[in-house]
Amino acid sequence: MRRRFLLVGLWAATTAVAVVVGVVAVSTVGATIRDRGPVGDEVVQDLSAPTAVPSPQGPAVGDEVSGAWGTFVVECRDTYAYGVAARPDRAAGWRVVSWEKGPDDDVDAVFSDGRNSVDLEVFCNRGRPALAEIERNTLGEDD
Repeated sequence: MRRRFLLVGLWAATTAVAVVVGVVAVSTVGATIRDRGPVGDEVVQDLSAPTAVPSPQGPAVGDEVSGAWGTFVVECRDTYAYGVAARPDRAAGWRVVSWEKGPDDDVDAVFSDGRNSVDLEVFCNRGRPALAEIERNTLGEDD
C-alpha cells in the first residue's frame, strides 16, 4: 500500500513539473511571437536610424520598400501604418494584386508577374516604417 502511495506521489510530482515546464516554454515562445519585428534573414537591421519615438502629434514618417517587383510606399503616424501607394514595375511585367491602405498595426502589399508573387508586410517601429516580412512564392501553371 505504501508503495502505491509513493508511486502516485511521484507521478503527481512529475506531472506538475511537466506542466510548469510546458507553461514556461509556451509563455516564452508566445511572447517572442507576439513581439513585432523583422523575421527571417532577408531583413537587414538599420542601426543608423534614430531611436527617439516621435510624438503622436508629430509629422507622418514615410519610407519605401523597393525591389524588382516595384515599390510599396508606407507612412507611419505614431503606431499606425498606412499604405500610401503600391507601384509595380510594369516594364518587368509586375502588377499589384492587392495592398492595404490602413490604418492598421501593419499593412501588406502583394505583387505578381504571373509566375512569381511577392508579399510584403510593413509595420511601424518607433514611429517609422519597418519591413516585417517579405514572402516570395513561385506560382503554379494554373494560378
